[in-house]
Parts: sequence; structure tokens; C-alpha cells
Amino acid sequence: MKILGISAFYHDSAAALIDNGEIVAAAQEERFTRKKHDPNFPSNAINYCLEYGGTTLNELDAIVFYDKPLLKFERLLETYYTFAPKGIKSFITAIPVWIKEKMFLKRLINEELEKIGYDKKNPVKLLFPEHHLSHAASAFYPSPYEKAAILTIDGVGEWATASICSGEGNKISILKELRFPHSLGLLYSAFTYFLGFKVNSGEYKLMGLAPYGNPSSPEVDKYVETIKKDLVVIKEDGSIWLDQNYFDYATGLKMVREADWERLFGMKTRKPEDPLEAHHCNLGLAIQRVTEEVVVKMAQEAKRLTGADYLCLAGGVALNCVSNGKLQKSGVFKEVFIQPAAGDAGGALGAALTAYYIYFDQKRTINYTQDAMSGSYLGPTFSDLDVELVSKKYKAAFKKFDNFDELTKEVSQILADGNVVGWVQGRMEFGPRALGARSILGDPRNAEMQKKLNVKIKYRESFRPFAPSVLAEKVGEYFDFDGISPYMLLVHPVKETRRKKLPAEFDSFDLRDKLYYLRSDLPSITHIDFSARIQTVHKQTNPRYYQLIQDFEKLTGYGVIVNTSFNVRGEPIVSTPNDAYRCFMRTEMDYLVVGNYLFDKRQQPEWQDTDNWKEEFVLD
Repeated sequence: MKILGISAFYHDSAAALIDNGEIVAAAQEERFTRKKHDPNFPSNAINYCLEYGGTTLNELDAIVFYDKPLLKFERLLETYYTFAPKGIKSFITAIPVWIKEKMFLKRLINEELEKIGYDKKNPVKLLFPEHHLSHAASAFYPSPYEKAAILTIDGVGEWATASICSGEGNKISILKELRFPHSLGLLYSAFTYFLGFKVNSGEYKLMGLAPYGNPSSPEVDKYVETIKKDLVVIKEDGSIWLDQNYFDYATGLKMVREADWERLFGMKTRKPEDPLEAHHCNLGLAIQRVTEEVVVKMAQEAKRLTGADYLCLAGGVALNCVSNGKLQKSGVFKEVFIQPAAGDAGGALGAALTAYYIYFDQKRTINYTQDAMSGSYLGPTFSDLDVELVSKKYKAAFKKFDNFDELTKEVSQILADGNVVGWVQGRMEFGPRALGARSILGDPRNAEMQKKLNVKIKYRESFRPFAPSVLAEKVGEYFDFDGISPYMLLVHPVKETRRKKLPAEFDSFDLRDKLYYLRSDLPSITHIDFSARIQTVHKQTNPRYYQLIQDFEKLTGYGVIVNTSFNVRGEPIVSTPNDAYRCFMRTEMDYLVVGNYLFDKRQQPEWQDTDNWKEEFVLD
């Protein structure tokens, strides 16, 4: 039984294919079109999934879309009616699109499928599970648990903005929902907007900014109090109520009523290129604290309702790895599994799994030792021929290694010498994190590495932290954590013994001085608050990346390296060898490794293209 899942028309369109319950392939459309967060119909991703699965559209048992469009239209109409006459401008903008296209989504999907070879005379069953059910399925069914509580939290699906479910065997039961316009995801996005970052893209920047706030500052406490008094009421079960007098997302064209927020917090709405000041950092810390409180309360309610020992987590808010780390440390559940593609892209996978287990009532086979996501390496791969064709195209110089052991030894030395290396191996990752298949790597011991990566390679804000990739069995040597975090979705502290003592006046330092203060013997992956977003690397899911880190450890004594996604600001993560070489040549990266091929920047011909990534990619 082969089932195709699709998510589209909002952001992060994607496709996923399952075969008798096994996840065969999954990819986001942005990786093919090179448009970050591409919302368009995922034709390229679908074609990839079908090709990799050795099937055609008409051979599928079902095609499944990740939400119910008519239910979403109902929410839209009811919201406009409730808030009338407010929202007339938004109404005039939105309704014609719905009447022309989204009301008839079934027809639109069929038309798009026909463009890529679908024969409508031989129709395939088309199904529409609810948005949050798709999220819940994406987390529970691939998890290694027979029974678990499931918590989904995002901006909004049709009506639901968060849900608590119970999963057992092949069944999922929805127990409780939080409904629009009250949404933790939209609350966090409102602060993302107010602090000058792009909604549905810059939330992770806000999370990275928060630790620069002064945890002992009365200003942070004042902001937390203001948020709770004026913007949000938090109930004991984790449900929240947002005062819509301060927000504009329900019927307007912006997230917040700016004048009211400026009065409330005593600061102007920050513009994207404005400098970051102490009060911005403190407000970021305040909303992060509120978010963590709500997430833990929701988890406690999920525990109360289900009595389960395990929790599965999905939805956009599940990408907040700081709150994930706090939730895990709270001990509410024995273990937490987070879907690596927790946002809307993962909805495509969840939709397919929902059809297989709930609609077709298929038996679930569980691997109790590891999850079924295959390390999230579910995207396209490449051949030696692909690499050599790219090198011919650009007249690129390379060194090919017949022995991979020799390559990893050489790359380990290159990293230890302070160089930045692009690393492309095997199948691309599914989800927003680069996990050692499409990554940029560096030496975590190098005090200049964070600055070099941010300013010269990624061309992005200097405060942004970088993640460590660590050998799974060595994680406890470097971090206050002894579990697994294969998908880089948990933040935990760097081990006390590796930290440097901070001066008494550290909290009064400005952002720049805090940023470049040497905080540990792993300075380039130690965030301002001594935390790190950890990726544990496992031999069974990524043997090549594991071997590189192992060789780096033999050379340096450190079984950990810096890992960031292979892209520049505003660009999707690279997919093909061609994407990788272009990005390599348009940045100050030192070396590129694609499969068994090593490219040295000094030996490459001068880059002739006059294109500019700043013009090509919309900055996120």
C-alpha cells in the first residue's frame, strides 16, 4: 500500500511517500525551487518521492492533503463575522482568493497533479485529515512508543491552535483542543514581528536572541508581568486566552496593533536592520519564559489526561528547542520524541500516516529501540557522475578519494587548522535542520569560528548561535545531558567543568561584548547562557558523518564539531552538488566536500557569475 502525503498553499510545502507504513521519501519544495518556505504546490517534491519509491501517481492507494480547506474557510468567515466591521481590508484581500481557488482545492490539487502525469480517468482516493491530526500522526506513528501522549502546538490549523491527543497502537484520539484566535504560536510570532524578525521564518532568531537578555534584570520580570497582565491569561491546564484588542492577525494585515504594543512595552516596533539593544533582548527573554511556562503546563495536562510515560511533540512551536529542553528536564514524561519536520512540511508525512493507520486501519509495527524517521535522511541523493558533471560545468578542481577513511582524516586536519568546510553526503535531510548531510562544519574549539561563520559564510546576524554535532556515546562528556538528540531539537547546558568563570559585571556588558566573551573550551558552540542546541550523531543513521567526528576526536581529543546548515541567509539549504558548489564559491568557505570529492577554494577558477545571492534570495 503506497500513500502520498502533501502539504501546500501556506508555507513549507512538502511531499512524503510511505510504502506499507515505511517512510520511503520526504522533501520540502523549497529545496528544488530554491525559494525559502515555498508555499506552492510541491510538484518537484512529489516527482522526487514517486521516482524514489518506484511508482506513479495512478498506482498510489491514496493521495492525502494535510488539512481540511472547507473547515479553514468556515473559520475565516466566522472570524470576519465576529469582528465586523473590523477587518474589511483583510476580508477584501482574502475572500476572492478563497472563492477562486481554495474553496475548490480538490479541483486545484487534481489540476496540479495532472500537470505531472496524473490520469483523472483512473482516479486515486483523495483524503483530507484535519491539520492537527496530521501533526499528531507525524509525531506518534514514527515514534518508538506503543502508547504515548501527543501534544501539537502551532499558529493555527483549521480551528485548532494546539491539541492534546492519546496515541495507542494504530489509533489516535483527540482529547482536548485550544482554538483560534487563542494561540501560543501566534503569540510568539507576534513578538517575532514586534522585535523585527519575519513571521513564519524568524521565530528561531527570537529564540536565539532571548539568552542575551539579562536574567536578573527587573526589566525582564516587568515584561513578563505585562505580557501576563495585558496580553495573555494562562490557565493551569496550559490553555491561554489572548486579548484581541492588542492583536491584528485575526482580521488585519499585521500581527499586532503597533501603537498599543509600543505604549505597553515602552519601545518602538523594531525594523529588521535596526540595531539590537538590551531592551529587545530582555523582551525576547520574557516571551521565551512565558512560552516555556505554557508548554510545560500543556504537557502536564497531557500527562494528567493520558497517564502516559511518553510524549510525542509536533507543530511549529515544537521547533522551539529551548522550551523542548526545559520540558524534558521537567521530568513530566520519561521520554519525549519530537518530529524533526515539526512544522507544516511534516504535515505531509502525518497526512500519509493518518490515512494508512486510521482510514485504512493498518497494523502498526514498532521499533522500540529507535524511531522510524531514518535519521530524517529522506531527501534526494546524488552520484559520482553528478559531482563530476558539476566540476566540468564550472571547470572546478577537485581531489577524489577512493578511500573514505583517507578523506575523513584529511578533512579532520582541515577543520583543526581553523578552516570552514561545506559537507554534502548521501540523502538530504527532511525538516529545517541540517544534520550532517547538507552542513557547514567548523572547529568548536576555535574562538573565532562563530564570528567567521556568521559574518563571512552565512552573512547573518552576529548573535546567532551554532549547534554542536557530538558522537552519541560521548554527549555526557561535553553537556549536562546523557540522552539522545538526533534531530537538534533539544537545548541543554555545556558541562560545568568546561565553562569559564564570567566576570561579576558580565550582565551589564553590551550585546557585542557578551557575544565574544570566551565562555568555555568549546567557545563556538557555547551560547551566551552556557547552553547548546545538541545533535547526537549515531553510527547507524549517518556512518560517514560519525566517522568524520570520530577522526576529528582522534586528532584533537574532541568528539564534537560545529554544524550549521549549508546555505546563506535567505536561501534554502542546498540540495544538489550544483547548489553546493555555487554556495561554496559565493561565500568565504574554505573547502567543500561532496561525497568522496574534496574542493579547495584556492584551487578553483575565479567565479564568473555576476549573480548576487542578496538579490537572488529574499532575506529572512
